[in-house]
Formats: sequence, C-alpha cells, structure tokens
Amino acid sequence: MLVPGVAACVPAVAVSYAAHRAVGTVPMLTAALVLGVLAVNLRLLPAATRPGLRFAGTRFMRAGVVLLGLQVSFGDILALGARTILMTVAVLAVTFTGTQWLGRRLGLSSRLSLLVAAGFSICGASAVAAVDGALGPRPGDAEAERETATAVGLVTLCGSLAIAVLPPLAHLLGLSPYDAGRWIGASVHDVGQVVATATLAGSAALVPAVAVKLVRVVMLAPITAGVALRTRRAALRGAERHRPTLLPLFVLGFLATMALRSTVTVPPDVLTTASTVRDVLFAAALFGLGAAVRLPELARTGHRALLLGLTSWVLIAGVSYAGVLLTAH
Repeated sequence: MLVPGVAACVPAVAVSYAAHRAVGTVPMLTAALVLGVLAVNLRLLPAATRPGLRFAGTRFMRAGVVLLGLQVSFGDILALGARTILMTVAVLAVTFTGTQWLGRRLGLSSRLSLLVAAGFSICGASAVAAVDGALGPRPGDAEAERETATAVGLVTLCGSLAIAVLPPLAHLLGLSPYDAGRWIGASVHDVGQVVATATLAGSAALVPAVAVKLVRVVMLAPITAGVALRTRRAALRGAERHRPTLLPLFVLGFLATMALRSTVTVPPDVLTTASTVRDVLFAAALFGLGAAVRLPELARTGHRALLLGLTSWVLIAGVSYAGVLLTAH
C-alpha cells in the first residue's frame, strides 16, 4: 500500500532539485512542498498514493532529523562565546512562548500553535516533525495531518521570504558581516534556508550564521522531551490509552549522531553524502506533507494561520536583531 505514494515522491524530488538548480534562490524543499500542494489540489495524485505519502511525510522527515545531528559540533557552538549562545537561547524562548500565545489569541488550536512555534523558533520543518512525534501518533486524523502540513508550509514560506529580505535589510541596518550572520542564524528557520540567506549576505556571514543556527538545533532535544513529558502527563491524568515516550526514538538518533560528530572525526565525504541523503528525505517528506494540504479546507482557518506565521516571523526577526545589537562586540 505504501509503494504508489513513495514512488510518487521520486519524480517530485527530481523536479524540486531541477527547480533549485535552475533558480538558485528557490530552495529545493520549498519547491517540493509547493509541488505537493499543487499535485493534490489539481487532482494529479490517485487515492492509492495517500498511505505512501503519509508515510513519507512522517518517517522520511524523522530519518532526516537523525542525519541532521551530523551537522552539529559542540566545538563550533562553544566558539561563539557565552553571550551569543545565551542570546540565541533567549530569542528561541521568546519566540516559542510568544507564538503559542499569539496562536491562542487568534483562535487557532493549541496543537497548531505549538507546531508553528516549534518550527519558527527551533529549526523549521524538522522541528515540526519532532514535536509532532512527541505529541504522539494520530493515525487517520485528517485534522492533525492538515495542521502539521500547515505548520510546515508556514515555516517554509517565511523562511524562503527571509532569503530575499534579510541580506539587503542587514546591509541597510549597517550590520557587519559577522553580526549579519548571527542575526540570520538566530532568526531564519531551516538550516538550508540559513545557508542560502547567509551566502547572499556575504561569505563572512556564513560561519557565524550556521554556528548560531546549530545552537537552536541543539535545543530540539530538550524542547521535544518537554513536550513529550507534558503530553504523557496529560494522558496519565485522562487515562488515555496512548502515552507517548519521553523522548521519541528519532530524537535519540539525533542526539547519537550529534555526539558522534562531536567526539569522532567524520570524513568530509561521509558528511557530504549524509547531507545529500538528508535533503532528499526532507524533500520527499515535504512533498508528502504538501499533499495533505487541501486548499478549500485550509481556507477555513488559513488567513489566521498565515497571520500567525507572519507575526511570528516578525517577532523572531525583531527580537534576534535586538539580541545581536546587545551582544555586539
């Protein structure tokens, strides 16, 4: 039952890669998500593909999160210094709590508000997947699938906008390349989007941007564990049958690969291959998630969700900019 949907991801990943190669400012993952939305709403995907696409949207994303740990080295993070690390954690905390508060005020569900908060404050679609896993499986729950896809779509959209907006804005604000990199790393959502944005801001901005971003990536584990613990306690109080594990298996895998990168010299070829495989997995997952977005259904709460995403984007950009100014040398 999974084969038709998984097979549909293959040409989608190929087209997404071709679009990225043709137009460098279009991230491969953004193209994959858009393709999924277009394919399902133009009725190009048979009903037989749904199980496989649902599998890709969850399992492939989680496998990509495990490989994401190979990008994180504690040495690179410590080189930033205590002030920058604390600033990054503070920005994450403000965005995470502030976005959830805004979501509730806009009348959105607590689950959607939490997923958007995780994606915007931590590391984009991979954080959405991690927190979604911590909330526990909901097989066949169309509303839960739609909310997950909406959160991924918002972080992908706003992260892609950041690629075009932040580099010229950093120049107008008179930030040095180093501080521009720190601002980008603290405010842009996905790792790939951070790299693309920092590259446009200048080669000197790339290293601090990636290092600051990795601080946020490291926070994926404790926040996911906190969400899982809260969900588990609620399940115990409500005597629910499903009680999520304290730390999902794929998050443990993320911690393991992060520890490996920090303690062992991983050959560059292995890192390059792992990065490529991760991008392919993420692209297939985003195509699957995009295929869960049915525009007529999304229109019911779409404007409020979009407002939450844009507001959270402005919030994290503004708070991180203030943090960069306060911690500038």
